Amino acid sequence: MEPARRHTAALAPLAPPVSRNWPHTARAAAATVAPSQESGERVLEHSANAGGFGIAGLQLAYGPGDNLERIGAEVAAVAKRFPWVRMVMTGELCGFGASPEFAQCMPGEAEGFFRDLARRHDLWLVPGSLYERRDDAVFNTTPVIDPRGEVVARYRKVFPFAPYERGIACGDEFVVFDVPGAGRFGISICYDMWFPETTRSLASMGAEVILHPTMTNTIDRDVEVAIARASAATNQCYFIDVNVAGDLGVGGSVICGPGGEVIHQAGSGREIIAVEIDFAYLRRCRERGWQGLGQPLKSFRDNPVVYPAYGAGRADSDALARLGPLERPQRD
Repeated sequence: MEPARRHTAALAPLAPPVSRNWPHTARAAAATVAPSQESGERVLEHSANAGGFGIAGLQLAYGPGDNLERIGAEVAAVAKRFPWVRMVMTGELCGFGASPEFAQCMPGEAEGFFRDLARRHDLWLVPGSLYERRDDAVFNTTPVIDPRGEVVARYRKVFPFAPYERGIACGDEFVVFDVPGAGRFGISICYDMWFPETTRSLASMGAEVILHPTMTNTIDRDVEVAIARASAATNQCYFIDVNVAGDLGVGGSVICGPGGEVIHQAGSGREIIAVEIDFAYLRRCRERGWQGLGQPLKSFRDNPVVYPAYGAGRADSDALARLGPLERPQRD
């Protein structure tokens, strides 16, 4: 696997007129991994030639408490069994469970454990999320760790599961990051998906794959599966929703393609879900429409309507501008 070097872009407002109507001012953070000067590799950020990228979602059946060593063993087993996998992700809060008493600062001991794990196995690692203590607040935070063990981004859950996820602060940034030679990934966490603005914001920032760690142990899991499919179809992206199992969740993780198709839906127990993301297929769907049909991102981009909920239209998006004209596809 090629090495990666960390580079984080400056933060800027995503859409100030829209954000003023939100509960807080949301910002956009783009973490871009630059090419290694030593290897001379190229970052194919939006190359149509990029192909498959292996991701393993770990639906793990744990209980509350320190699960780090068991997660480490699972990651090691995936690296050995599936050498083509380049990224591993787990469910929300699976490291310790849903108690803020396990909150740590970042950088901290738990994040350091995951950094060592990523470095040891030469993998991108998205270890679900951890409760992060930051100043006087606690956030539900997903770190993104590259194969060198560097933290390239941290995403703080924008919509904690109120009123049940009590005492957890709202994040105020949307996060995307690039993987050299593959494409752009976005992060959201569990209840975020119930607000379509979150996934559309990530798509507008260029996200092609949404990584979505989840901890759901309630009867609405089938609703979340429907939301995952709709999110993938309306944003023409892969949506990788990894839930927890055992005492922490009901499982049912789901991997959806850019037409909303279900690539795999897990059962209720422990399951290792190794799939290949096809970026060339995704970009063709965005160019021509899934099966030559609707092109929703282009239609969204080209419509100047003002949305009453926000008192504004959409923000400008370089990523959507690059999709090309909205027109019927022709024969190749």
